[in-house]
Amino acid sequence: MKLEIKVIEEKDNPLLNRREIAFRIIHDESTPSRKSVVERLAATMNSKVGLVYVDRLKTEFGKRETLGYAKIYETEERAAQVERAHIIERNTFTKPEESGSEAS
Repeated sequence: MKLEIKVIEEKDNPLLNRREIAFRIIHDESTPSRKSVVERLAATMNSKVGLVYVDRLKTEFGKRETLGYAKIYETEERAAQVERAHIIERNTFTKPEESGSEAS
């Protein structure tokens, strides 16, 4: 599967200790998964998977091109302080064990 990411704009945000990236993905099949985009962004932007948060992905009907926006934090602690809960949940790819949730 072809997955080519081109960074359109990169901005450093020192107040929030993160980089903000607008990018374009060119793909030959269906819209790539968020997980594959995070892994590719982490590899190309010299970061780690746990520090990259994809905020949005938008594909226009009929196109094999997706526009996206992501944030790359310097530390996981800063990401937890700043990022919204639903964005953190969307970018967390390992599910916690459910053994503690069924206490009743």
